[in-house]
Amino acid sequence: MTRRDTTAAYTRRSGALLAGVIAACLALGALAAHAAAPMTHTSGAGWYSTTLGQFEVTALSDGTRGMDLSAILRGITPTALQRVLRAHFLTEPYPVNFNAFLVNTGKALILVDTGYGRAGGPHLGWLLPHLEAAGYRPDEVDEILITHLHPDHIGGLASAGKASFPDATVRVARREADYWLDPDNPASGVVSAALAPYRRAGRFQPFADGTQTLAEGVQAVPLPGHTPGHTGYLFESDGHRLLAWGDVIHFAAAQFANPDITATFDWNQDQARATRERVLAEAASKGPLIAGAHLPFPGLGHVARDGRGYRWIPVDYVQRATPPGP
Repeated sequence: MTRRDTTAAYTRRSGALLAGVIAACLALGALAAHAAAPMTHTSGAGWYSTTLGQFEVTALSDGTRGMDLSAILRGITPTALQRVLRAHFLTEPYPVNFNAFLVNTGKALILVDTGYGRAGGPHLGWLLPHLEAAGYRPDEVDEILITHLHPDHIGGLASAGKASFPDATVRVARREADYWLDPDNPASGVVSAALAPYRRAGRFQPFADGTQTLAEGVQAVPLPGHTPGHTGYLFESDGHRLLAWGDVIHFAAAQFANPDITATFDWNQDQARATRERVLAEAASKGPLIAGAHLPFPGLGHVARDGRGYRWIPVDYVQRATPPGP
């Protein structure tokens, strides 16, 4: 090969190398431009549907709020609490979920609890938008079953004095209603305001205490302790069962492993502890699907034994939507 040939080959290789460098620089410039796009600071849809025999169950998120567990939990030391949080890659404030559950039986549309509503803070009050995103309207809800009358479960019932679910009947255990609507109870004003539009319309119907069949495939199950008339709702269709257990568990990371842990806002600490242990044992042995108001969204899953305690097994996510056409 002559010097001229060698020079020409070198020139070709240099040109190819320079072109590659230019292309790489252009690509890096494009990447840099995309990386500079604004962050969304949002999450995905706050609803998730699954089947229960012939029923359809839709979990609805009202949102989340951070809470200081060290000021709330009883029965766990600060050191042990921090160890639990680290083991679950969590820090305080602990992200508490506020979930409600919509059950379509084919004959009725039943909502269990209504979330906190806007009164709960800037990240709450999403139940109605998520209900509509799931394909339902508030005026289609036939019944609202309330597990208990704490603000984070009834805050979504009304807004500006008007019923959020204009055609629904609200039902709750008689003992729970009597306790919170007693004029001597300091919280009676808040509870009365939430229930007022339904009471005026004759659509507030407490049911007798104890286990009660409320409709075909729907049973009220007393779970006292967190509040006097705290109630779960058992749905059953074609042999498949779901227990919406309200506030049996508040903080999954700690209380499944150690059911003895209680919360300051449990009305009766000993009774709440005993109810939790009983319900967890039954759930682990009988295997119903569980719907938890404060479990990580969608709050649906099963309970399994784990040594002296229990563990939570969330449902696997299943995509049920049909992709859009071309």
